[in-house]
Amino acid sequence: MTITVHGQATSSCTARVLTTLFEKEVSDFYLQHVDLASSAHKQPDYLTLQPFGVIPVVQDGDLTLFESRAIIRYLALKYEGQGSPLYGRTPEERAKVEQWLEVESQNFHVAASTIVYQLVSRAKKGLAPEEDVVKATIEKLESILDVYEKQLSKSPFLAGDFFSLADLSHLPRTKSLMKSAKMPHLITSRKHVNDWWQRISTRPSWIKVTEMASGLQK
Repeated sequence: MTITVHGQATSSCTARVLTTLFEKEVSDFYLQHVDLASSAHKQPDYLTLQPFGVIPVVQDGDLTLFESRAIIRYLALKYEGQGSPLYGRTPEERAKVEQWLEVESQNFHVAASTIVYQLVSRAKKGLAPEEDVVKATIEKLESILDVYEKQLSKSPFLAGDFFSLADLSHLPRTKSLMKSAKMPHLITSRKHVNDWWQRISTRPSWIKVTEMASGLQK
């Protein structure tokens, strides 16, 4: 049965889901474009799928699921026997994956998203960044990435010696932090973090998703 992903390839959260599908070698899925510019995500028919009016949503048979990190966990478990072992092979490995997924969602993503909002989203609205917020958030993210640097000096990936959901979940926001917000030095100035970024951002799954997004932006 075909999985339907309601979202946009240019969306960080949708990209997280699409990358997981490619990593798990799922070919039977369809991306149903949700036009945010026309507020399609706020229309009654969409709100029956996602009551908070955000993307993405996945429909898989009778299952309708939202929240990208919940979706990627589901996909990793459903297709556990194929593609990359994104959720680990043992309870101990899974615990590490979950730990770093929490770090990503509660620490890295919050800080990186604040910086992107201040330097990119506000500019699109003709607003200047709030310099005190930017400064404080950059300092916070620097501290977070120092922890990453120490962890990645011990293993090639966050949860150990395998690429996992924890690494994958960082891809979209790190890309926008480096390119859209023009702050690559936050990554490149840390040897082990930069090496990790090179490993995960060159995976075929992520390249496919970035190519999908580039096609929409042209």
